[in-house]
Amino acid sequence: MIPAIFGTSGLALTDAERAFFRSCDPAGYILFGRNCESPAQMRALTDDWRELHGRDDLLILIDQEGGRVTRMKPPVWPKYPPQGVFDRLYDVAPISAIEAARCNARAIGLDLAEAGVSSDALPLLDVRQEGAHDVIGDRAYGHDPMRVAALGRACLDGLAEAGVVGIVKHMPGHGRALCDSHKDLPTVTASESDLAADLAPFESLKDAPMAMSAHIVFTAWDADRPATQSPKVIDRIIRERIGFDGLLMSDDIDMEALSGTIPERSAAAVAAGCDVVLNCWAKMDDMEGIAELLPQMRRESRARLDRAMAGAHVACPFEGAERRSEAIAKRDELLAAAGVSA
Repeated sequence: MIPAIFGTSGLALTDAERAFFRSCDPAGYILFGRNCESPAQMRALTDDWRELHGRDDLLILIDQEGGRVTRMKPPVWPKYPPQGVFDRLYDVAPISAIEAARCNARAIGLDLAEAGVSSDALPLLDVRQEGAHDVIGDRAYGHDPMRVAALGRACLDGLAEAGVVGIVKHMPGHGRALCDSHKDLPTVTASESDLAADLAPFESLKDAPMAMSAHIVFTAWDADRPATQSPKVIDRIIRERIGFDGLLMSDDIDMEALSGTIPERSAAAVAAGCDVVLNCWAKMDDMEGIAELLPQMRRESRARLDRAMAGAHVACPFEGAERRSEAIAKRDELLAAAGVSA
């Protein structure tokens, strides 16, 4: 198995993709809007991947946050609010906000389980900071680290209730970035003492099964390399200070924050300590280059993957439609009672 997560180009595997995936045996797959037409179509695609590798617990993930980061879209799937809605509800009724966040995540998870998707790149544990770029914005749970942790925990629990494994992101924190890492490399110059607030939610949820790294330079820790490719940040901050021992995946290795070829970026991330690299765009040349350059997955990384995916149960046939409707209704009731609009 190679330590990579790959995408696919359309609604079903091409013959070339099928042959390549069978030969290189990636750690998992990611889905985008181009892969999402209907629950039945997605289930056929995800089952095809599972059959290809003979792994019922295969890591198949998606970015289904709600708000502006939504791959499974209405009218086929319900519309979900950005996570910042629960921050606003928390101002009025903290306990209701935690329950609403859990219900919302359960409903999202049930959508994913129906489609055979075993993991969601949610929750964001990034602490919002005034003056930062809006790439995080209302995707986050707010400015207070402990509120972010409480709502993030509720989200992880809600996904787990649907048999879906959550991925906390973007470790060790994206909230201070002054530019969008999809387009440029952010540099955060905050002091180590100030960065303690950014780490706090991740420390509270250090037992999360999986996490995604940030393509950000933190000068207090490593002025030369972004966190994704920094042994200092991964070893000293993520593994030691935060205490995270789950599966660490890179953010999308194609993002323009990073430099070098896609295979070179991938090799640097794995060498720095990422367990797996995330390559989203299904470009065969890039995927072949990654497969050629990366080593086999480390034993400890495979153990982390196995532990994480032990919590995934995307059973077929799907029997969660009523539970999904109940979760959405409960979420909306809690929001309406406090006068908060989704």
